Amino acid sequence: MPRRFPEEDLRAIEDAVRGQPDGVTAQQIADALESAPPRRTLQYRLKSLVDDKRLVMEGEGRWARYKLPRIEPTVGATAEGPEGEAAIPVSPAGEEIRAYLRQAPAARKPVGYNRAFLASYRPNESFYLSQDERAHLANVGKPDFAAQPAGTYAKQILNRLLIDLSWNSSRLEGNTYSRLDTRRLIEFGEEAEGRDRLEAQMILNHKDAIEFLVSTAEEIDFDRYTILNLHAILANNLLPDESAAGRLRRIPVGIEKSAFHPLEVPQTIEACFDQMLTSVAAIEDPFEQAFFVMVQLPYLQPFDDVNKRVSRLSANISLIKGNFSPLSFEGVPRGIYTEAVLGVYELNRVDLLRDIFMWAYERSAARYTAVRQSLGEPDPFRLKHRDALRTVVAEIVRAGMDRKAASAQIASWTQTHIDTPDRERFREIAESELLSLHEGNFARYQIRPSEFAVWRATWADSGARERR
Repeated sequence: MPRRFPEEDLRAIEDAVRGQPDGVTAQQIADALESAPPRRTLQYRLKSLVDDKRLVMEGEGRWARYKLPRIEPTVGATAEGPEGEAAIPVSPAGEEIRAYLRQAPAARKPVGYNRAFLASYRPNESFYLSQDERAHLANVGKPDFAAQPAGTYAKQILNRLLIDLSWNSSRLEGNTYSRLDTRRLIEFGEEAEGRDRLEAQMILNHKDAIEFLVSTAEEIDFDRYTILNLHAILANNLLPDESAAGRLRRIPVGIEKSAFHPLEVPQTIEACFDQMLTSVAAIEDPFEQAFFVMVQLPYLQPFDDVNKRVSRLSANISLIKGNFSPLSFEGVPRGIYTEAVLGVYELNRVDLLRDIFMWAYERSAARYTAVRQSLGEPDPFRLKHRDALRTVVAEIVRAGMDRKAASAQIASWTQTHIDTPDRERFREIAESELLSLHEGNFARYQIRPSEFAVWRATWADSGARERR
């Protein structure tokens, strides 16, 4: 006869697990309980909850993690899930994919990489998105301003985009940082307590990758330079083999909980990678480009790891260059995103991933429209000289200049780098930027916290001397 435990003790364990979508270990549960039982008793209670399907256990032994069972959202529902997640309306075709993937991996048909899935796509003849879908996305994503240089829209909302996209893309990888944790890390360099440093590294890599795409918007494209460097930035300090960052895969890889087996021959991987880049570069519609790379890049698995992260940021290349609203994956549930990617891997079907893409883009576009409205109309002069202002301010801070030295540096730099008609106003704005620099905004100049701290002390001392 199975052992029974007091219901209040079992509910206390469920409460300790609730709100942890990626699961917690037995030790973390014990730490969260008001009065933790002996370890063996806790293990018996956890087994009872798993047997009754009130908890799900993943892994074994000391590495086992416990989570609440997944509750499937109702089609078309909009109820909020865990932090950062919402229910996504799923098409009948998308539900077919989900139904297939509910089978255990061992019960699904083992499949390898299907080269015909890529080879059969004909740019501007084949489409993953219908004409109506592409037109709709263009309508919701195009800002209401006249033609501007590539990357203008993304630069206007960069501070918000850095946090949104870094957090959401990392969250989809299982990163446990909250949005607030992410903001503190990006703006102040503060790592969240009790978290793995690899999580902070993942988020900071996203920040660097986004800044790379936005700051070089006129140079990036769906080419080797952009994609390999994007991978190198996102994989920085995260791979066992550091030389694999920015390099195509030379080793076999497996996909967890999947019946899909990626390519293993390096020469074939490289050939398919080049073919994929040729196809996506030839696509004329920016939204079809974005979705194509979300489908084909993870499917190929061209890198040792970090493939999905590269695909999510690569999807923004055409959007940033075309001055459309970026795609931040705001609210996308990790579980359904994983299912959508597996649907591509195992079935070569894009329906579920398309459901997510359409829904997520509408949500992102609405968010950044509101952000731009709250920011007001940008100053054209500041926009024109944005990179120059960032350069001169960063140079002054990194050099730890006091007020007198900074004034001389701005005058000298302006004389050398700025056209005569703009020099006086540029110098005035640069000095104003320095005066308004504080701990809540210095990150936008790509200044490190340690550099800012040294400069601020020097700046304050020179101000005190001037007042004496």
